[in-house]
Amino acid sequence: MNPVEAYLEQVRAIHLSGAGVPETSYYPALSNLFNEIGKTLDPKVRCIINLANRGAGLPDGGLFTADQLRRTPDEDAFTAQVPSRGAIEVKPPSEEVEAIAGTAQLARYLDRYRQVLVTNLRDFALFGREADGQTVKLEHGSLAPNEELFWQSALHPRVFALREGARLVESLRRVMLHAAPLAAPQDLAAFLASYARDARIRLEGHDLPALASLRAALEEALGMQFEGEKGEHFFRSTLVQTLFYGIFSAWVIWAQHHPREDRTAVFDWKSAAWSIELPVLRTLFGLISTRSTLQPLDLVPLIDSACRALNRVDRVQFFARFEEGLAVQYFYEPFLEAFDPDLRKQLGVWYTPREIVQYQVTRVDTVLREELGIADGLADERVVVLDPCCGTGTYLVEVLKRIAKTLKAKSGDALLANDLKRAAMERVFGFEILPAPFVVAHLQLGLLLAHLGAPLGGDHERVGVYLTNALTGWEPPKGPKQKVLPFPDLEEEREAAEHVKRDQPILVILGNPPYNAFAGVSPQEE
Repeated sequence: MNPVEAYLEQVRAIHLSGAGVPETSYYPALSNLFNEIGKTLDPKVRCIINLANRGAGLPDGGLFTADQLRRTPDEDAFTAQVPSRGAIEVKPPSEEVEAIAGTAQLARYLDRYRQVLVTNLRDFALFGREADGQTVKLEHGSLAPNEELFWQSALHPRVFALREGARLVESLRRVMLHAAPLAAPQDLAAFLASYARDARIRLEGHDLPALASLRAALEEALGMQFEGEKGEHFFRSTLVQTLFYGIFSAWVIWAQHHPREDRTAVFDWKSAAWSIELPVLRTLFGLISTRSTLQPLDLVPLIDSACRALNRVDRVQFFARFEEGLAVQYFYEPFLEAFDPDLRKQLGVWYTPREIVQYQVTRVDTVLREELGIADGLADERVVVLDPCCGTGTYLVEVLKRIAKTLKAKSGDALLANDLKRAAMERVFGFEILPAPFVVAHLQLGLLLAHLGAPLGGDHERVGVYLTNALTGWEPPKGPKQKVLPFPDLEEEREAAEHVKRDQPILVILGNPPYNAFAGVSPQEE
C-alpha cells in the first residue's frame, strides 16, 4: 500500500467513526504519511508531533533530519533543537490553508522556524519568506479543492490515491528537501526531476491541442511517429524535459553573467527563452513555455518553484564542479533516472565512465595516425567524426580536447582557436533524438570552446550537434517531397542533419549508442 492510500485509509476510518476531533485526531495519520515519505530521503526526515514552545508558540509538529535524532549524553539535547526542515501547522479540512498566510501565528513560526508546512488534511502548503521579508508559498500539493469533495473521495482510498497520490508525494518530498543545501549536481537534478515528474503527471490528464502543430513538426523532423501508448509517453516526456532543461540551460547562461558570490542576483524563467542562443531550442522552449500553453495545464506554479530551486543553488560550489566538465556533462543521466527511469531504460541512456571515453578517443586517434597514415589524427581537417547517439556530448568533448592538444603541440596557441572552432562546427558531429541531452551537449561544447579561447558567436555559430533520428534520412526520399515544417528552425535543423548524413565523408564513428530499440514509433527505414 502506498503512503497516500494508507493515509487516506486512516483518515477515512477516523472520520466515519464520528469520534474524532477536527485536528488532533488526525495527527497520527499525518505523522505516518510524512514518515513514510521522509524515510525515502537522504538524510531521512522524520515527523515529530506536538513540539515544545521555543518562544513562538506550540506548532503541531516539526520535520527533523536523521542527524538531529542521534542520541547524545544529554537527555534534553533533542528537545532543544529546531526542526531543520520546518514546523507543521494543522487546520481542519473546512478551513483553507491560504487563510493562514497573513496571520500573526504564521509570522511568529516563520521567524522561529524559517519555513512552515500548513495542512488541512487535503491541502499541503509550505510557506517561507522572500529576501524582502514577504511571506511566500514555496510548495503546494493538493488532494481535493474543498472539504466535501475530499470526504467524498476518501471513501475510496485506493482510487483516490491512484488519481492524486503521485503528485502529493512529489510535493511532500520537495517540502522535506526544501531547506536542504543545494550545491551538488545530483541534488539539483533530483529537484528538477521532481518538478518535471509532477508536470508530466498533469499533462497525462489533458489533451494538448495547442501543441498539435509542434507534435506534427517534431514527428516530421525526427522521422518518426508518436504512436500508441509508448509514442504518446515519449512525446509528453520530451515536452517536459525540453521545458525544464530549457530553464536549466538558460540558468547556466544567466549564471555566467552574474558573480557567483552575489546572492542577491535572481534568475527569472520568464525571460529564459531570450537567453538561449540555439535557435531550435529557443523555438521548442518558446512554444512550450507560453502562458497560453502552461496555464491550462497548471504548470506555471511548478516552473516558479523550479526557478526558486535554481536561485537557492550555491553557485560557487556548483560551478566549481561544472568547470571541471563533470556537472553538466553527466547531469542528464541522474535527471532522467529520477524523472523517467522507464524511458531511460528504453532509450539506453547510461553513463559512460570518463576513463573509458578518453581511452576510446585516444585509441581512435592512434589508429588514424599509425594505421591510416594520418599524421595529425583527429586534428587532421580531412577527418570527419560522428557520434550518432551523442547524448550529452561526452565523446564529442573528448574529441575536441584531443584535437586541441594536437593543435597546441603542433603550432602553439596561434591557430588553436580558429582551427578548433572550425572542427567543432564543420567536421565533429553529433546526432541526438531527445531535446534535453541535445541541450546539454550544446552547453558542454560551447563552454569547452569558450574555455579553450574559441567562443561561439551567437546565433550564426553553432557546434555540429543536431536534433535528429540517427537511423533515418541517409538516403533522399523516394516518395513525395518532404513536408515543409511550420517552424523554420526545425526545418533548418532537419536540413542541416540530412546534409551531414548525405554529403559529409564521415571517416570516424564512435560513441556509446543505445542498445535497446524504441519499437512502435519509428519508420521502416530504420
